[in-house]
Amino acid sequence: MTVTYTFDVFSSLDGFGAASANWTGYWGKQGPELLDRRLSLYDHEQRMVFGANTFRAFTRMLAASTEESEVRDPWATRMCNLPATVVSTTLKAPLDWPDATVVSGDAVDVVARLKEESDVPLRSHGSLSMNRALMAAGLVDIVQVTLFPVITGETGQDPIFQGAADFDLELLETRTLDGRTQEFTYRPTLHK
Repeated sequence: MTVTYTFDVFSSLDGFGAASANWTGYWGKQGPELLDRRLSLYDHEQRMVFGANTFRAFTRMLAASTEESEVRDPWATRMCNLPATVVSTTLKAPLDWPDATVVSGDAVDVVARLKEESDVPLRSHGSLSMNRALMAAGLVDIVQVTLFPVITGETGQDPIFQGAADFDLELLETRTLDGRTQEFTYRPTLHK
């Protein structure tokens, strides 16, 4: 039986996963509903899947954070305590993550195998280039976009779908969090 793979990503309205300059995490738009929702997404058993660059970024952010910083929000702490597979040809074990395994090889092959062998759903937060490749291979079952009410035209970084294939999206669910942030859950299908 194949488990569900969810690509979970934060985005500005103009499609960037991050921004430079004076933007803070969540683009400064986090609120109690958003943080509660994020925590609920990580309250059940699942396996995280990361590419090497995102994994490095998470471990750097966590190492530089304090208990009071937004990096240590309860959902991020819970995410870090879930089992994780890191797809990388450059990282080597042991990793600075409680339960992470490094798997070398092509992400499409690794995730196809994980989908067949895993007893729990798979989730990836970030890992943009890896998830674009997985979407093109038909391995992403759910795309969950948390859309923050900002435009980062001058400072946007990490265009989420730049270079991706074309997809039709079936809207499965929408939520408004804190009266301003939108969460969209889609089922992607390669556009033919």
